[in-house]
Amino acid sequence: MTTAELLLQDFDIEMASARRVLERLPEDKPDFKCHDKSMPLGKLAMHVATLPVFGKKILTTPSMDMAAPGQSWPDMTFRTRDITLATFDASALETRAALAACSDADLAAPWKFSFGDHVISDTPRSLAYRHMFFNHLLHHRAQLSVYLRLNDIPVPGLYGPSADEPFTP
Repeated sequence: MTTAELLLQDFDIEMASARRVLERLPEDKPDFKCHDKSMPLGKLAMHVATLPVFGKKILTTPSMDMAAPGQSWPDMTFRTRDITLATFDASALETRAALAACSDADLAAPWKFSFGDHVISDTPRSLAYRHMFFNHLLHHRAQLSVYLRLNDIPVPGLYGPSADEPFTP
């Protein structure tokens, strides 16, 4: 089994779970924040929906300099749940295809992420993919689950039962 095939196993499970969380977004609370320093719910949801764009960038480019002309992040303005889901579905599909096309050599190649002269990461592509994209997305998906709980919206059981989705034989 190739490294990409192993990574795709996790990718498919975690993207399905991320979608389940995004499906529960309240459309009437895009400005809800857990704390003054927290990201608003709508922006956080769009960050989760667009993070696969970063995963694809890691998998398909030799490096990324955020200070370089033309570098930008996708729009993170929350409009509706359906738009958020469509954005997520499209970006996840493109990233999945990029990952499936990677050889072991591609994933072992170095990938540098910087902001001008400030190097943020300079690691093998597989590590950059897991650390900068995959774990990053899981972290923010977990934050969204907290936002759901604080708004009394049922939290899906992502790794087994949740208080809202108990195991029933």
